[in-house]
Amino acid sequence: MHTPRGNRAPGNDEPQPHARPQSRRRGVHNGIIAAATAGLATLGLLSVPGAASATPQPTTAQVRHKLTQLYIRADRVDQQLNQAKQELAAASQRLRTVNREVALDSGRFGALRAEVGRIAVQAYEQGSTSSSVALLTSGDPQQILNRSSILLELSSANAAQVNQFLGAARGLQSARQAARRTQDGILQLRSSLIQRRKQLRKVISAQKVLLAQLTPAQQVGIGPGGPGTSGPTKYNGPTSTQAQQVVSWAYSQLGKPYVWGATGPNSYDCSGLIVAAWAHVGVSIPRVSYDQMTSLPAVSMSSLQPGDILGFAGNSHVGIYVGHGYIIDAPHAGSVVEKVPLAGWYQTELDGAVRP
Repeated sequence: MHTPRGNRAPGNDEPQPHARPQSRRRGVHNGIIAAATAGLATLGLLSVPGAASATPQPTTAQVRHKLTQLYIRADRVDQQLNQAKQELAAASQRLRTVNREVALDSGRFGALRAEVGRIAVQAYEQGSTSSSVALLTSGDPQQILNRSSILLELSSANAAQVNQFLGAARGLQSARQAARRTQDGILQLRSSLIQRRKQLRKVISAQKVLLAQLTPAQQVGIGPGGPGTSGPTKYNGPTSTQAQQVVSWAYSQLGKPYVWGATGPNSYDCSGLIVAAWAHVGVSIPRVSYDQMTSLPAVSMSSLQPGDILGFAGNSHVGIYVGHGYIIDAPHAGSVVEKVPLAGWYQTELDGAVRP
């Protein structure tokens, strides 16, 4: 499934950025480089010498290499963000289910407590017990379970009702504990989401600073996407199969913006575009790129067909193959859905293909 990768680090023989002739421009340029260095140091992608040392200016090749790393990292964090959102949605659904169970168990517990209460009052009036009535004034199922032996002192004729009541207390206590665990998990997932968003903003800020040092020509090939949509932008092919309908639909999304975690209809991230494309023909596939590439059937590159999903950069990025050596992709923040050739970054970082 995997295609051998080339050397991912750009060569050192690439053109150096032209020096700016005016001192004022040079000062601005140096300020941008200093800001980029600080941002990269924060992300652990560049080591910074002591404050007393002069910061060396990075070469174009070094800037391009750091940007390539940042694009890959942004894709990974974006997919982690999607995973956390997915887990949060599942946890929220579990909490709704557990809360319904708590409500049902509470109703059953209350009804049986009233029934056992009448038995306990009768036993108390007959002098056969002295403490079970006081115990039943508590609505805490755990307290009742802790002192269940008192209830079991009631007449053996009432053993069935008492045991049912104790079973209801156990059920309610278990449901309440499940609800608390689920609520704690939701709080942790929300915290994780906040941290992922912060990480993504940090990476994208560092990208912007570094991009300011490169000309548009120098930026080509350092990450997903291209200078613009390449080739025909209208699909005029057949639509008799699901895969062909996916390709036709993908063409209709060209120009829509990339947005973290988006699955349409007005914006997408890379894996969100894939999910929406196949959902358009009634096929459900996993939300996260890693799951898409590992759970769907793999196909060889020699048998690639339009509609297949291609994985890149450790399957942290995905795109739709549309034939003739092109893919449709939602590349990164600040870009739009594009049709781009399967070349440059895409060819270097290609991991393999799957087919829903």
